[in-house]
Order: sequence, then C-alpha cells, then structure tokens
Amino acid sequence: MIFAIILSMRFRNLKKHQKKTSQKPKYFYASFTNRIKAFITDLFMIYAPILYICAYVIMDGKDDFQASQLAPLLSTALYGFIYAILLSKFGQTPGKKAYEMEVVDSKNGEHIGFFRAILRFVAFLFTAATLLGLFLPLYRKDRKALHDILANTLVVVEKK
Repeated sequence: MIFAIILSMRFRNLKKHQKKTSQKPKYFYASFTNRIKAFITDLFMIYAPILYICAYVIMDGKDDFQASQLAPLLSTALYGFIYAILLSKFGQTPGKKAYEMEVVDSKNGEHIGFFRAILRFVAFLFTAATLLGLFLPLYRKDRKALHDILANTLVVVEKK
C-alpha cells in the first residue's frame, strides 16, 4: 500500500515536470503599428525599385506600364519571390529588420521555408484585397493576421 502511494506521488511529480518543460516558447508579438511601418518600408525599399526598373528601363515609360496588364503582375511576382527568399533565408525583410521583427513558425520558432513564405505572400495578397484579414491582429492576443493563420506563422520581436 505504501509502495503504491509513493509510486503514484512520483508519477504525479513526473507528470508535472513534463507539463512545465513541454510549454511553447514565450514570444513577444510585434505590434500592429510596427508591422504597418515595416510593410511601408518594404514597399519603398523593394517594390518601388522593381516598379521603376520595369516601367522606365524595361518598358518605354509609365504610360506603357499602365497600359500593360502583364507588367504589374510580373512586378508583383518578382516582389513576392524576393520577399520569400528574404523570409526563408533571414526570417525578415529590410522593413522587419528596421523594426526588429522576424517571421517564425508558430510551432517551433524556426524560420519558415521558401514555399511557405510564398504561400504567406499569396495569402497576404488575398487578405489585403479583402482588408478584413489585415485588421485581425487588432482583435487577437497572438496578433496573427489572416495570412499568418493560413501559413501558420508569427511575427515576433527579434531575439537578441
């Protein structure tokens, strides 16, 4: 009888210890305003030069660029490709680096892969088109936007 009680007490202590060690790592989620600022920074540092090169170097000017249906699509695709490379290699874009944020997997905290970064970018395009998913971080504790939920990612404050 005493042996069974001691054994059950040890089992409870072991179970408590397992619960403590199996908790998710603590993240500091990036603020909504910093995410917006980082996005605007990325637009000026990555997307604007792509648009300029496409409109004035490849094509004959802004009128030809605006008349084309393929040029904006290719510019956005190139931006998405560069965005995915930066996220998969470094976990952040220049805008996220400026505001000390990074995009990580929500389960293990590691950088995401290239194809997941592409999925996140495509989901962002659809989310931005509806505008509803972009304001989702204002109502969630983990501050995930719709594209973060779909790609299973988090935007967190950079680890130092």
